[in-house]
Amino acid sequence: MINIDKPLYRLIANILLLVGGICWFFAGLFNVFLLNAMFGELIARLIYIIVGVAAGYLIYLMYLEKFQRPTV
Repeated sequence: MINIDKPLYRLIANILLLVGGICWFFAGLFNVFLLNAMFGELIARLIYIIVGVAAGYLIYLMYLEKFQRPTV
């Protein structure tokens, strides 16, 4: 298995959340679903699922940082 460090995962998750946030901005403000218009409904659903997984991953990382015991 390829060993990818956590900062790269975090960067990818942050980019996905930025894209998701922009899409929800347009959906809420203009009632325009950009991903549906660009890729079709099936691919857009997959992208929304990936964005949701990225959000869950970042929540997990925040949880680890908050409850991580300090090392001596």
